Amino acid sequence: MPGAKPLRVAVLLSGGVDSSVALALLRAAGHECVAFYLQIWFQEDFRNTWDQCPWEEDLRVAESVCERVGVPLETVPLTDEYWNLVVKDSVEEIRKGRTPNPDVLCNSRVKFGAFREWLARTHPGEFDRVASGHYAAVERADVGELARLVMSGDTFKDQTYFLADLSQEQLGSVCFPVGGMPKAEIRALAASAELPNAGRKDSQGICFLGKVKFSEFIAEHLGEMPGDIIEVESGKVLGKHRAYWFHTIGQRSGLFLHGGPWYVAGKDCVNNIVYVTRDYYSLDKARDTFTVAGFNWISGQEPPLESIEGLRVKVRHGENIYACSFQFKDVDGERCGEVNIGQDDQGLAPGQYAVFYDGDTCLGCGKILEPNVGAIGLVPASGERLDATTSPSA
Repeated sequence: MPGAKPLRVAVLLSGGVDSSVALALLRAAGHECVAFYLQIWFQEDFRNTWDQCPWEEDLRVAESVCERVGVPLETVPLTDEYWNLVVKDSVEEIRKGRTPNPDVLCNSRVKFGAFREWLARTHPGEFDRVASGHYAAVERADVGELARLVMSGDTFKDQTYFLADLSQEQLGSVCFPVGGMPKAEIRALAASAELPNAGRKDSQGICFLGKVKFSEFIAEHLGEMPGDIIEVESGKVLGKHRAYWFHTIGQRSGLFLHGGPWYVAGKDCVNNIVYVTRDYYSLDKARDTFTVAGFNWISGQEPPLESIEGLRVKVRHGENIYACSFQFKDVDGERCGEVNIGQDDQGLAPGQYAVFYDGDTCLGCGKILEPNVGAIGLVPASGERLDATTSPSA
């Protein structure tokens, strides 16, 4: 917001260096800031594991940052909202054998959803913007024009994938002060500002788990249900798994089988079978075409994806992005789209988000549906058994 009149900004502060530098930059630019720490942790379920809860450490760091920058800090308890809006849906998707992304839902439903609603109730009319330390940018062609979500200049750290479920209303009220900066520059700014967390490591994994392993969390909420691990090519039972929901397509770890490496190639959630292969990267198990549905378009209107030259798609967070073609279609009354990426991707799993881009502008997202598997005997998450004579629908 360079050159703009001073604004009153609610800054989401996690204790990490990115949001801390965002806060420091806003203050240095003359904006009036209040920092907010969102308490959404679930480690109380695992308190016997550590001497202290990770969120308490994060909060202490956030307090130190605010003392250094000279702004007040408020703690916002949103654990119930996070459970109801993010975790319940994610657990149910996992139960169905899909691969959800809780961080996508956290941004749209909690950080820029429930938190904004909390602000409206507790601080009505007090703030012009909500800021965070995300690697992304918000741009407008002119005052009153639609806000565009634009990729970060640091392609490795770019987080537009996690922000693709935002609405136009949400995007229009946010700002990302560090969005175009490389990580090294952010670290340097943190050091020059003498922020207490300048050398703190970046957080990894799902945002609400902290030090809790994903498998521990799933075991706590879904339990275990042992079943067979079967080799795709031979049909031979190779061992037992704890439950199909501990495994996702393309996964290698956690199978504990001899003679590997083994990879998860499919799941039968009705009969509780996990299918594996040692030949995961062969062409018959890769796909260059998949179907998506459940769209969110940031502009609020369906874009003409079929006619966009240079249309691109990400199927997971990271640098990898595919040039693609897109064709809308209706399946059983649901608006869907068929995506072709022109090259094979072995890790496509039902429930993952596909995020679409026109150049560097993020258009929105949809969820990947069960695959059109072919004749290799895999079973999609819906539980419908497929074999060489089956012609499955996507």
